[in-house]
Amino acid sequence: MSGSVPRNINIKEPRWDQSTFSGRAAHFFTVTDPRNLLLSDAQLENARKIVHDYRQGIVPRGLTEDELWRAKYIYDSAFHPDTGEKMVLIGRMSAQVPMNMTITGCMMTFYRTTPAVVFWQWINQSFNAVVNYTNRSGDAPITVSQLGTAYVSATTGAVATALGLNALTKHAAPLIARFGPFAAVASANCINIPLMRQRELKFGIPVTDEKGNRLGESTKAAQQAIAQVVLSRVLMAAPGMAIPPFIMNALEKRAFLKRFPWMSAPIQVGLVGFCLVFATPLCCALFPQKSSMPVTSLEPELQAKIQKSHPRLERVYFNKGL
Repeated sequence: MSGSVPRNINIKEPRWDQSTFSGRAAHFFTVTDPRNLLLSDAQLENARKIVHDYRQGIVPRGLTEDELWRAKYIYDSAFHPDTGEKMVLIGRMSAQVPMNMTITGCMMTFYRTTPAVVFWQWINQSFNAVVNYTNRSGDAPITVSQLGTAYVSATTGAVATALGLNALTKHAAPLIARFGPFAAVASANCINIPLMRQRELKFGIPVTDEKGNRLGESTKAAQQAIAQVVLSRVLMAAPGMAIPPFIMNALEKRAFLKRFPWMSAPIQVGLVGFCLVFATPLCCALFPQKSSMPVTSLEPELQAKIQKSHPRLERVYFNKGL
């Protein structure tokens, strides 16, 4: 739709219906678009200004509805939904495909030796730590000490898991051994995400009513949010780490890769990237970003507080993170 933009568009929510999987997928295809990484700081700030001004009822002359939504896509891809802060470049969801295709492709190419396993798992978990912190739920700060402890614990656990699985599959068939990195990544996500978001599990995340009015902090909501993120991240990695092994196993038996073995890494990275272009937004869309749960599932003290101030309220809402 083009023409002068109306003043009654609700840009606090995405353009598409977030109660449906297809609507969430359409939203995340825009948020995870790698081309957003090429935008300059000036373009990001301009998008933020357009969004903030529109929320205040200020509409620049000549602004169209398409331009408003484009600004909203850019804003969502680069700024944290709770804090409003500009996110670290490699922590943004738009960096997921290029970063993960490179790291995952290398993990799956150089998985045979212990130094290679340690190096690429360390790189992967360091990247995941940045992503998990950047896309955490809530607006409470985390101290450098807490962040450092979580990073060291998560990375050590992930590398140990990878080495253990690598040892178990060392004498297995080549195709089976190729799945070692995926098992390690899946296991590591179950360690890394809760550790990097441990403050949420301890102190809770903000819960609101449907209109966004803050009602308190809930650890129960944090548990649900983190469980959903862990599942979506594991499934996000699955196609890129499960499909290429079959293709690479077949290709390495052919004359081309025997003649040009150095092509193995770029081919594998390309295959992983192709899978991630679709898996990343589709798995982000598995659960609503604005997740919800019944008031009766919250902590007793928070239930009592909400029932006192909002006696008819049945569900609370929260940002689950990514």
